[in-house]
Amino acid sequence: MSSSAQKGDGILRQPMSVWATAFAAVVAFMGIGLVDPILPSIAKGLNAGPSQVSLLFTSYFLVTAVAMLVTGWVSSRIGGKRTLLLGLALVVVFAALSGTSGSVAELVGFRAGWGLGNSLFVATALAVIVGAASGGAEAAIVLYEAALGLGISMGPLVGAALGDWNWRAPFFGTATLMAVGFVLVATLLRATPKPATRTRLSDPLRALAHGGLSTTAFTAFFYNFAFFTVLAFTPFVLGMSPYGIGAVFFGWGVCVALASVFGAPALRRAVGSVNVLHLALGALALLQVGIALSQHAGSQAGVVAFVILSGIPIGLNNTVFTEAAMEVSDAPRPVASAGYNFVRWMGGALAPYVVTKLGEEVGPAVPYLLGAACCLAGMTVLYGRRHHMRSLPYRTPRPETGLGRYA
Repeated sequence: MSSSAQKGDGILRQPMSVWATAFAAVVAFMGIGLVDPILPSIAKGLNAGPSQVSLLFTSYFLVTAVAMLVTGWVSSRIGGKRTLLLGLALVVVFAALSGTSGSVAELVGFRAGWGLGNSLFVATALAVIVGAASGGAEAAIVLYEAALGLGISMGPLVGAALGDWNWRAPFFGTATLMAVGFVLVATLLRATPKPATRTRLSDPLRALAHGGLSTTAFTAFFYNFAFFTVLAFTPFVLGMSPYGIGAVFFGWGVCVALASVFGAPALRRAVGSVNVLHLALGALALLQVGIALSQHAGSQAGVVAFVILSGIPIGLNNTVFTEAAMEVSDAPRPVASAGYNFVRWMGGALAPYVVTKLGEEVGPAVPYLLGAACCLAGMTVLYGRRHHMRSLPYRTPRPETGLGRYA
């Protein structure tokens, strides 16, 4: 059997505790794309404008980002399993409450509570999967990114199917699925031992003093701004029903999943992590320009095609950024993940409101041009600080090419 086949087989042969955690992770990531198809319906149902509804993303990711700083502190005191269950319980409660909202302000507030639960779960889930999975850290990260891709691709479909009936239904559906995840994790995951050393609240910020981790985090900040420009603003320019929007983002999510699981590991081995990030950021910038030009020309087919294709560089970035954050510094994985996610999710928090406001007041093509500019800004940071990334794996070039290492 080839080494690649063995690696693929290793990814699939996992303990039930890993699959239980991965299932819950799929549902957690469904919450990101769940509201996409129903954003116009929510705006209509609650008499709100697009920029007001975009705060559903902003409150969610702002709280997620800040809460990342305390996830390690919590998990090092109560253990990984209890932290997962606490996060899942909060998501169940606040997802259900979101379905009862009578105003945008209430819904934004409940989404903030949802973000708190999601941060506790997501940050800890990666560490738990890496610790419990067979096949090593790379296989575990690919499995985690597969859960992310599947969740992001299924979220719009679930949101469309339930949202076509009533915009409140997807929130109750998510609460139900998360309750199932809670039961699976509670019954199948063994209690994880507490770390020998407790994490201090300041540790994630201290970890960002490492040049490689801070370079990865701030490059990912600009990338996430571009990512959520596509995710948060596009539903308002498609002019489709919830099913139409859900279908577009399902295709996009499939591209995210395939690129995350199959494309990223192969490209990383072939050309190196930093080169993959440059390639993916450049491709995402070009695709966002394509969306902007199609929008300006009134070509809905062009917008749809470029949005779906943008899932490919987004999938590549998701996996390689996560691997880079785990590998580039000597900080413990949960601490490195917390510091990295704190910075990168700030990009996800700022983008939805900023780009939707620009789209309302300046023009619907402008958000995508800003997203493309953010990709270029990320590439600039990555290139200017490339010496901090030397610890990441690189492809060894053939001697006859005369090409040296990228960094």
